[in-house]
Amino acid sequence: MSTPRAPKVAGIDSAVPPPTHTADPPHTAVPPPPADGPLQDRLAGWVSDLTLLHELTESLIRTGSLDDALRELLRAGAALVGARRGMAVLEPADGLGPTATVGLGLAHADLGTIETVPRSVTSYGRILDGLDPLPEGSLPRPIAIPDLRGAEDLDPRHREVAARLGYAASYALPLATEQAGRLGAVVWLYDEPAEPVERQRHLVQLYGRFATEHLARLLEVERARTRVATIAEELLPSRLPRIPGVQLAARHRTGPQGGGDWYDALPLPEGALGLAVGSVTGTGPSALAAMGRLRASLRAYAVMEGEDPVAVLSDLELLLRLTEPARSATALFAFCEPQARRIVLAGAGHTPPLIIGEQRTEYVETSLSAPLGMLSCWEAPSVELSPQPGETVLLYTDGLLRRTGDPMDRAFARLHAAAAGVPKADRADPGAVADHVLRTVLPEGLDGADTDGEDVVLLAARFE
Repeated sequence: MSTPRAPKVAGIDSAVPPPTHTADPPHTAVPPPPADGPLQDRLAGWVSDLTLLHELTESLIRTGSLDDALRELLRAGAALVGARRGMAVLEPADGLGPTATVGLGLAHADLGTIETVPRSVTSYGRILDGLDPLPEGSLPRPIAIPDLRGAEDLDPRHREVAARLGYAASYALPLATEQAGRLGAVVWLYDEPAEPVERQRHLVQLYGRFATEHLARLLEVERARTRVATIAEELLPSRLPRIPGVQLAARHRTGPQGGGDWYDALPLPEGALGLAVGSVTGTGPSALAAMGRLRASLRAYAVMEGEDPVAVLSDLELLLRLTEPARSATALFAFCEPQARRIVLAGAGHTPPLIIGEQRTEYVETSLSAPLGMLSCWEAPSVELSPQPGETVLLYTDGLLRRTGDPMDRAFARLHAAAAGVPKADRADPGAVADHVLRTVLPEGLDGADTDGEDVVLLAARFE
């Protein structure tokens, strides 16, 4: 009968006799297989570069205006190529504009000094003017000048400006893609002779390609805004009438999306004057077209029955309901007799006028009414008021209030405070009154990058 074998423990067969020596052998670590160190370094570098490009493009894509995008491009590119100063020039090759010049680490006077150098001898100028011969259909190439001081063929004026501003080398990158074409150029300036290495060139060219596409999108948006603003201005009065006994001034800003706010001032028989402000729902070209139709219709009704503002708005409401049933609008029409300082007005869902004078600053008490096109039949009573000599009646659209970002009650309070604070020296000029109100109510201005900003209209009438 065979002797049973002891079980294996931890993978060791106990039946196998131990070695003749009893001392444990010294432990020797088994070395790992040799790794490709340079390859790992390259992979780590690629990951680092991709991460950096991702962060820079994320920052760039958050910019909403051409100037902000150009400044971000300068800042990020300077970090990539190891420079601390530079300038970017936006100059689309199609000549349609807009154009811009933005600097990094350069004062406005420094930019002007650089622009005194003939463009044909500067690296960015050669890119902008397409002076470097290239195969047909190819894009401009970056231009490096690693040592401006030592360049024998450097233009004397270029050498003089470089010495005055203290830069010794430059690296210019075209802002161009096959789809967008040539939009401009950016140049970074070095304090000492220098040139980006191959890795830096590769990164900044990748970044520049993305930046150019982003600039092309912003450029199209800006051109669309300009077209909308131009159309809106063309649909509004080219000049205000001169009527004895009253001075007029108007301020109008079209929002980024292009809204339908409007104003009008038209002379009426027997020295009377019709004043109107309104707002059409919606944005873009359709709202502008509707605004133009509504304003033209109101003019016709005002000439026929302007002394009765309720009848004017009733006719306008009927026309809007029949011809554009999917659209609504607010409007206010005032029939003025300047010599008698008498005003009769009616409003349809519109903000109340504001009287500004030495003795009072108060809103006109108008009856609550619905916007045009909201009810099957619109009607609201008219209001009559008599401004005192020297008082200004301010008509405006609710875009002025909404641009503040405050609740409506606080926005009304802010407008009232701004009107009450008009300096005495400005009260004789309705344009100065309107400008003061705008600056005070909207201290951040109207021309920022606020993509949700609405139209703003102010129409001021000062009675003598």
